[in-house]
Amino acid sequence: MRTILCLIASNCFMTYAWYGHLKKDTSDMPLLKLVVMSWAVAFFEYLFMVPANNIFGKKEGFTPFQLKTIQEIISLSIFCLFAVFFLGESIRWNYIVAFVFIIGAVYFMFLPASR
Repeated sequence: MRTILCLIASNCFMTYAWYGHLKKDTSDMPLLKLVVMSWAVAFFEYLFMVPANNIFGKKEGFTPFQLKTIQEIISLSIFCLFAVFFLGESIRWNYIVAFVFIIGAVYFMFLPASR
């Protein structure tokens, strides 16, 4: 559970670092300033991501493939909420269908290995 909670926190910072500047017009802002601002926020992402993968993920028995898959699902979930509530975007039917297919991929990722 610690892995999941750290990945959620990490993805909140990551999503804001990557997409938060889309809320306002930054066309007159120098690119370097945007990058430095995003890196400053992304620092906090790493404070959660590294322990989630390297410490908790190993202890909780996740494989690297499973960790990446969990991270992608969390990332898409956080982004959907962020896009709707922060950026004011709407969710279209095809986004939902694509998300369902990704959830199907998660199912297959966690099937027990057969030898």
